[in-house]
Amino acid sequence: MASPSIQPAFRPLLVIVVIALLQLVAGLKEVDDDTCDCYLTNSSSSNYYTTHKFFDFRDLAQYSGVPDPITDPYDSSDADVTSDYFRAHDWEDVWGIQQWNNSDGVESGDVPTLMVNSPNNIYIEEGDATTFLTMRTLRYRHFQSAAEFESISKAYHFLSVRMYARTIGDPGAVTAMFTYRDGGDPNQLSHVQESDLEIRTMDPVDKVQYTNQPSYSFKGNDIPAATRNATTPVKADWTQWSVHRMDWTPTATTWFIDGQDVASIAFQVPRDPSQVIFNAWSDGGEWSGRMHVGGAAYLQIQWIEIVYNQTGNEHTSTRHYSKRVNDDDDGDDDGICKNICSIDDTKTIGKPVLLHGDASRTAAAAFLGAGGVWLPLLLVAVFFY
Repeated sequence: MASPSIQPAFRPLLVIVVIALLQLVAGLKEVDDDTCDCYLTNSSSSNYYTTHKFFDFRDLAQYSGVPDPITDPYDSSDADVTSDYFRAHDWEDVWGIQQWNNSDGVESGDVPTLMVNSPNNIYIEEGDATTFLTMRTLRYRHFQSAAEFESISKAYHFLSVRMYARTIGDPGAVTAMFTYRDGGDPNQLSHVQESDLEIRTMDPVDKVQYTNQPSYSFKGNDIPAATRNATTPVKADWTQWSVHRMDWTPTATTWFIDGQDVASIAFQVPRDPSQVIFNAWSDGGEWSGRMHVGGAAYLQIQWIEIVYNQTGNEHTSTRHYSKRVNDDDDGDDDGICKNICSIDDTKTIGKPVLLHGDASRTAAAAFLGAGGVWLPLLLVAVFFY
């Protein structure tokens, strides 16, 4: 009788099972990203990604300082960055701080309040025991000062992005982490491709909105299948420091808080390469609410971590996305993922660990030679039953 075959869709889950068994007998080794051919994420949305980036704002006291607000909208838009951190290549090569405004929407009557993005509202702040990046939005009598930065690259094509963050402040603001593809024509809803994590400061602190846009039709009707208003885990409301995670895959967008799956949407999942964007804003409209004059709200972030695939790279083709592990038995050495790493199973945030691959075979061989003969039999059982 032939052995049952393993369906490709289950392969990542089986790899996770095998790796969990390995963890029982050996510690995982922290490695540099140069060692990793790909990264396997955990959970029900587990997938393989080719690239890892980590932005750590926790030890930047030399750049810290809260800038005075700028009360003129034009001066606010034209402001310089708040520290040399935002001039460094590690930042500027990946992120762009925005200075655009919504004056066209105000003039057309689509939104009631002028909103101006300012570099002055993105800064490093010092807390009790750590530093963090703050994104500030403030309400003045004649305009709302906001903050946004977006990825320079518009070629992210499936990812897992996380931020260790909290939102605090007055009602009437939105803080967000999302992917976005500019469809070219804002009047064509069918062109919109966007996966959102949004916190509205007028909402209860245990509610977060998750959406695969658009969430409404041309006639203005809501599309319930596109959005979820989820409840945060206990002790993880959005005013508390928590890990907010979004996994965008070909079949669904899934969101997590502190490792707990809180929402997943398979309806109108973004298809094409996109940007990654973070912002804190308000336009006085129905969605954000209207902040009182003198009010302010803040998105504060200790770190951002991303594993992703990207277009323009042979490693992100459909073939490579569906088959990462070099497990061919025909001697063909074209598998691109010999060394599989994880950012989920590490004890040091931002530092990957090696799960499986050539770089770990010496250690594995040493273990097997020390009396671990039973392990191969156990792995065979996992794959065939």
